[in-house]
Amino acid sequence: MSSIQSFYFVGVITLVSSAHVYGQKKDKMNVLFIIADDMRPELGCYGIEDIVTPHIDRLAEQATVFQNAYCNIPVSGASRASLFTGVYPCYPERFTAFDANAEKDCPKALSLPECFKKNGYYVISNGKVFHNITDHARSWSEYPWRVYPDGYGKDWAEYNKWELWQNEESSRYIHPKTLRGPFCESADVSDTTYIDGRVAQKTIADLRRLKEMKVPFFLACGFWKPHLPFNAPKKYWDLYQREKIQLASNPYRPKALPKQVTSSGEIRGYGKFTTTKDEAFQREAKHGYYACVSYIDAQIGLVLDELERLGLAESTIVVILGDHGWHLGEHGFWGKHNLMNHATRAPLIVRVPHCKGGKAGGVVEFVDIYPTLCELCKVPVPEGQLQGKSFVPILQDSEKRIKEYAFVQWQGGYNIVSERYSSAIWLKGDSVVGRMVFDRQSDVAENENKVGSVSLSEEIKELETQIRIKKLQLEKYSSFRRSLLP
Repeated sequence: MSSIQSFYFVGVITLVSSAHVYGQKKDKMNVLFIIADDMRPELGCYGIEDIVTPHIDRLAEQATVFQNAYCNIPVSGASRASLFTGVYPCYPERFTAFDANAEKDCPKALSLPECFKKNGYYVISNGKVFHNITDHARSWSEYPWRVYPDGYGKDWAEYNKWELWQNEESSRYIHPKTLRGPFCESADVSDTTYIDGRVAQKTIADLRRLKEMKVPFFLACGFWKPHLPFNAPKKYWDLYQREKIQLASNPYRPKALPKQVTSSGEIRGYGKFTTTKDEAFQREAKHGYYACVSYIDAQIGLVLDELERLGLAESTIVVILGDHGWHLGEHGFWGKHNLMNHATRAPLIVRVPHCKGGKAGGVVEFVDIYPTLCELCKVPVPEGQLQGKSFVPILQDSEKRIKEYAFVQWQGGYNIVSERYSSAIWLKGDSVVGRMVFDRQSDVAENENKVGSVSLSEEIKELETQIRIKKLQLEKYSSFRRSLLP
């Protein structure tokens, strides 16, 4: 296999100053797009003091750090398909599953990398960018690169079919039904023994090659961690003392939460799992998640250091993000797959060289990323396709807002999120069969469903109206897109 192959996604965007972007028409900005699987805003730059993420935090000091960035669906394949097409999911026909395929679900859409390629960019995909390696494979200048190109089907976590576990001890904890190994592992190995270390090294090699090619580039780097299993080199586990890791302060189900809101069962499919109520499990799982985040932070640091060493930082837009959130014991949930804030809110960090940056409180969503990058790089957007809105105004001034709500969907549930409220409804036909409303001004942890609150009755009614309007708009858009098919 050629060492020059390409691929995928987490979320660091480095942007040049607006003066540079708009002032030199002959220059095209590069894009370094970093995406990490299942990485929630559990980073030092988001105020989490217990976690060790110095490299992302260093970039964040010069970047716009979005405090209210949301995926449009809390599952990997669908979230990525939506992001890279700029099109919302639409239940049940488009972008709904973990293995969603953008080419199949929205066949006429021009993907983000292909849009850049058509406008003179050399585009490369390393690691996990699109969920499926074959999805929009022709969008890239080179075939998407992964350590194991065939190793990401439904058997991807079958015990050591693809070298996910490195300790012999892990073979003692194979799940009898799924044949998966333990949910975590600390192995005394080098960073490149695990897959993500090799993704970083491939990305570094590509940066060197791209500099010599002297062409504008869009380089996507997709890390697998901190996705389960929580396997990372021992030195990253050693950064933490397990007994001092703070567990969730609200490991109970919120008051009046509708039955449609459930926990993901994903972690139960791994060996060594006991019960989420066991404190020993909770500490080991959170320790493993933290170790994986620190491992990925170190890989991102290597890539960013090489970008700087090559003299490319001043001409490169860098984006760092997670594809959705992840519960770490809050409300007794472990995983994604619901419409609670911990499952839908994600880190999004965008750096523009010479720009001030700052913490941005305005709401943005993943469908906004495509039009933003096009505007920054002066790439024309595909007509009639994109459903998001460019957040360049926020990059120029972190106090600005571009929209009131983000719109999130999950298995027949429809959720709008503002800076203050999160409101969701579940429909059967046109009838509402489940509701939840959280007022995060008084309940930031989402511990009590306020759907029956008399004092919020007008706000609740307005929020539901906005959900129905948005849902109708998406249905009309889907009908329009279908009419374009042969």
